[in-house]
Amino acid sequence: MLIQSSVNLKNYNTFKIDVNTRYFVEFCSLDELREALTFINQHTYPFLILGGGSNILFTSDFDGVVLKNTLKGKKILQEDEEHIWIKVQSGENWHKLVEYCVNNHWSGIENLALIPGTVGAAPIQNIGAYGTEIQEVLESLEALHIPTLHIHTFLNPDCQFEYRNSIFKKQYLNQYIILSVTLKLRKKPKLNYSYADVQQFLEQNQLEPSLVNIYHAVIAIRKEKLPDPAMVGNAGSFFKNPYVTLDHANTLKKLYPNMPQYPLNEDTVKIPAAWLIEQCGWKGYRNQDFGVHPKQPLVLVNYANASGMQIYELAQNIMISVKNKFNIQLEPEVHIKP
Repeated sequence: MLIQSSVNLKNYNTFKIDVNTRYFVEFCSLDELREALTFINQHTYPFLILGGGSNILFTSDFDGVVLKNTLKGKKILQEDEEHIWIKVQSGENWHKLVEYCVNNHWSGIENLALIPGTVGAAPIQNIGAYGTEIQEVLESLEALHIPTLHIHTFLNPDCQFEYRNSIFKKQYLNQYIILSVTLKLRKKPKLNYSYADVQQFLEQNQLEPSLVNIYHAVIAIRKEKLPDPAMVGNAGSFFKNPYVTLDHANTLKKLYPNMPQYPLNEDTVKIPAAWLIEQCGWKGYRNQDFGVHPKQPLVLVNYANASGMQIYELAQNIMISVKNKFNIQLEPEVHIKP
């Protein structure tokens, strides 16, 4: 295990925020990870697990240890006529896994194409897009318990999945490191093209709904709407879509007849955060090197050399304006690291 000191993290986070960490350790095996955690536990340093760095905003230097996950590998565990079970190490790139599965005609995660980050971050965040969430295909995962260095297996219900949430963001926050996930995928695709954008893409390009076509549709849509982190610093959608009560939604509908609303059950309605932000005048906002993307108001961007604190304060101002106008409290999807 190599412990590096005073490492710059600009190339390790997709916001491209120029900050340093006190120590930096890259682990590519379980032994290296255990050695690094022993070092951390002995010195009681704060630590941070970093995968693709696509869901984090640094607002200052990190006075602790950054652990960069590079665990790699894929293995087919079993299969039958209908399904295949594949175990994937947590340091694998998520989109490359989606591409691999689509190329093998295994269905279940094609709607999650081009989501940045690593496999290990996917269940923590319960990533989702275009009508699909990872909780629908995750069979189990293995995680290392940080205080004891023991490996625990979590079945799907153990993860307590919710919208962009899991047990690893709640009571088990900073207690486990995901080592691998096991996905149960379909050999006979069960296609999901219910989202209007996907349907429209297929129709405009005269494509039949298929595993491969939906995969390419999602990629094209995301490229059209979202900036490439390699070109413009960003972390994708910065805010979660808020849930409100039916009564609140009905009140807002009277005031804003064009407000899009998506009932989740008889008591709860989802309202797109992008619509709320745009109505508050933030879409396309720019102040020097930071701002809101002109095509997707959910995306905050670092155009050049913005600080994490500038983007954080922008996010706070957006949240205040949405709260004042709609009485809705937005919640960041991105992990903010002070």
